[in-house]
Amino acid sequence: MFHETCHGRKPAPRLALYSSRGPSQSYPLILKPDVMAPGDSILASRREETPVSPIITGDIVSRFNVDSGTSMATPHAAGVAALLKGAHPNWSPAAIRSTMMTTADVLDNLFNPIQEWGYNQAATPLGIGAGLINPNKALDPGLIYDADRDDYVNFLCALNLTQKQIRAIIRSPYNCSNPSSDLNYPSFIAFFNGNGTKTVQFQRTLTNVGSGKSSYKVKLENMHGFKVSVVPETLVLRHKHQKMSYKLKIEGTCLRPGTVLHGSITWLEIGGDHVVRSPIVVVV
Repeated sequence: MFHETCHGRKPAPRLALYSSRGPSQSYPLILKPDVMAPGDSILASRREETPVSPIITGDIVSRFNVDSGTSMATPHAAGVAALLKGAHPNWSPAAIRSTMMTTADVLDNLFNPIQEWGYNQAATPLGIGAGLINPNKALDPGLIYDADRDDYVNFLCALNLTQKQIRAIIRSPYNCSNPSSDLNYPSFIAFFNGNGTKTVQFQRTLTNVGSGKSSYKVKLENMHGFKVSVVPETLVLRHKHQKMSYKLKIEGTCLRPGTVLHGSITWLEIGGDHVVRSPIVVVV
């Protein structure tokens, strides 16, 4: 028999104080950030021409140094994306982003919600997005939220950009006959303002990338003062690559301005192991 002794374990990961927070200033109707990745106190390679630290007797140079910040987290996320592209060469960038988000971890090593560094409180999706990327789970997500060129064209057309701006982004002929700001994104953010009860509705489409026939049932984490509902509540996918859509509705009464609430929608595979989770944020 083997015994394990754990002494002085500290919760990890934690959201760094300097990490940027959402909502996005450029377009707040898409929840940002997408995910969190290791980026604090990372042992990283560096150019020897760049001093690690200046001292009186001269600069200290090294091929490695411990650094923190977005520049440390980005290679982790990009590396996971590259691994997924290698395993699934036909997946689109949107599919890879989706699987990284829907399989991300929201619990730390002590099985508690990921915490804010320096605060005795759980981090919110405005800080950690869908959670900490998990490469192993991302290899087999079960379902993905995919998007193609036309989806992004319709999205850009809904942003009131000029034709010149859209052409600069797309760089090919396009058609703005079907503008839509509801991009098939693996997260949800709704803004409520004014008085009285209001409703915000989203539509999403999931693609089955599992081995074959599968069924999923929905699990909702509601928010105080708001009701979240989904139609349909069960998805029955009869073959691989089949697509099914659902509608998510958030209803509630506007609370005190500045209130931020968060919940989630999770699709649980019936008789299987796939768990497809997306964060939901309500900003009043």
